[in-house]
Amino acid sequence: MHLAPEAPNATVVATVSVSDMRERIRRKSRLKGRQPEEAAMADVAQLLGPRPANGFRRDLLIEYLHRLNDHFGVLHDRHLVALAKQMNLPMAEVYEVASFYHHFEIVRGDDAVAPRLVLRVCDSLSCSMAGARELLAALPERLRAAGQGDVQVLAVPCVGRCEQAPVAVVHQCPVPQATLDSVLETVTLKPNRALALHPSAPAAINFDIAALAEHSVPVQPEGISPAYADLAAYREQGGYQTAAALVNGEMDAEAVLAAMEDSGLRGLGGAGFPAGRKWRIVRDQPAPRLMAVNIDEGEPGTFKDRTYLERDPHRFLEGVLIAAQVVGTEAVYIYLRDEYHGCRALLQKALDDLRAEPPCPLPHIELRRGAGAYICGEESAMIESIEGKRGEPRMRPPYIAQVGLFGRPTLEHNFETLYWVRDIVERGPAWFASFGRHGRKGLRSFSVSGRVKHPGVKLAPAGITVQELIDEYCGGMQDGHELYAYLPGGASGGILPASLNNIPLDFDTLQPYGCFIGSAAVIVLSQHDRARDAALNVMRFFEHESCGQCTPCRVGTAKAATLMQASQWDEELLDDLAQVMADASICGLGQAAPNPIRCIHKYFAHEVGEGPWPGDLPKPRNSPLVEQLPAGGKP
Repeated sequence: MHLAPEAPNATVVATVSVSDMRERIRRKSRLKGRQPEEAAMADVAQLLGPRPANGFRRDLLIEYLHRLNDHFGVLHDRHLVALAKQMNLPMAEVYEVASFYHHFEIVRGDDAVAPRLVLRVCDSLSCSMAGARELLAALPERLRAAGQGDVQVLAVPCVGRCEQAPVAVVHQCPVPQATLDSVLETVTLKPNRALALHPSAPAAINFDIAALAEHSVPVQPEGISPAYADLAAYREQGGYQTAAALVNGEMDAEAVLAAMEDSGLRGLGGAGFPAGRKWRIVRDQPAPRLMAVNIDEGEPGTFKDRTYLERDPHRFLEGVLIAAQVVGTEAVYIYLRDEYHGCRALLQKALDDLRAEPPCPLPHIELRRGAGAYICGEESAMIESIEGKRGEPRMRPPYIAQVGLFGRPTLEHNFETLYWVRDIVERGPAWFASFGRHGRKGLRSFSVSGRVKHPGVKLAPAGITVQELIDEYCGGMQDGHELYAYLPGGASGGILPASLNNIPLDFDTLQPYGCFIGSAAVIVLSQHDRARDAALNVMRFFEHESCGQCTPCRVGTAKAATLMQASQWDEELLDDLAQVMADASICGLGQAAPNPIRCIHKYFAHEVGEGPWPGDLPKPRNSPLVEQLPAGGKP
């Protein structure tokens, strides 16, 4: 057959078969990147349960990560891929959230396995003073000798049991006043994750917080799981009557709000903002309004919220109901730190009991679980975490009272602030304001730890001095110890010398001295400790807990910790670093981190080669806290 010649400029069109086109479509339709494995998809589907009609909620990502982590002991990368597929999220988004939180360990490869047990030993200030470092140094060898070498030992920041220092945690089971023998005994008795859980608490008591005003909260012999007031015991003592009267319209919301304002109650998580004023601000915002409760009690030295929660959860929940009704919030989200495993079980049971026998119509309440990030104690970081994101603080304005959780006006409160609401409303604002010393008003729950005979939560009048607190509430200093220094507000509140033992402890009284009360965590040092070592301990804590979002905090805390190890400090360089951190950090972590540096320069210059030893301070000796002695110097 004769074919006509092609035209010189003719376009040649390539022919593609139907099968070629189908193969090209198949290739393009395949997802790029790692694809979920069938077995991993089945694992995740089983743990997440049936798929909701609208799909899995994005804000529950951290809860789903906990389910995987609890079941497998670690987060396998294959399960993260499957979880991303199930939630219709980018893998990068799931990974960046999981990798942010300390309690999630991501492992790669099919051969990766979780340790049989993880043994955590707190190395924050109070526990370090009580011998945590020696415990950490000796445990690996002792475990190997006992045939328990497959137990992973980790040094971790504060676990919120400073009055029981040093503290170890075998998986989820705390070991107070930990020794090598007691830790090994716990590991032997609880050899796997299924057994090493927090013991259940007995419900056996009526806990009347008002009766403990100006007293210490009793230490119960159960220690780890003290007896608590369940719903029946709480209601027998008039519990939920006030909340029910308010919700049912038998009590005036404006009168309750006025009582809160007149009481002078301020935010007891550390910020100290007047509670009644906050209620009024949020109530004036457009609906729908939400409420977020902060029980991420991570400040080293603080354990008051845990102490109250594990004894009387319903008093807190009644405060929640009252606040929600007065402010008009439609839903409540309670954020509890992951280290409080016993409190989580207790609070979940209290919520279940309340829903089964409601005293009045209840708002929607969700209990959310943190994942080991101190920064989530900052209110906007906590809100980010509740939304299932990395716990990074937000820039302000807008403030969360205007644009908070899920973009709605949000009332944010600390646990203890809400814990006092019922008693203030029922007893009257004058009752709460009637307490106080040295011109201050109200009650303060001091978490006291360190070199005192009787550490614990002390419900003392606002304005009490540290010397009065030690002498009247703590049985004095431990034998052989005398007051050398103290931290009035936990790791971030600064350090003061014994010569300033007469300052009233309250909001606004410590700022002239370069300190603040914060959550009222008082850590007491003696002549066996050095303030510079305490400062370095807390700076290392800040370095570990910085979210990394802003450079001044992320780099500044690390650089400061390095400089603070020198026998003689570079005062000018550290001061410059402190100023940059305070001025340019986004949130309170970076802004408060310089406080220990400044306090050492101001009150303990003799410890860092910047001045002679003052005559009003005892010289330290035999310190278990020593990080590094000055070269050629004497302690």
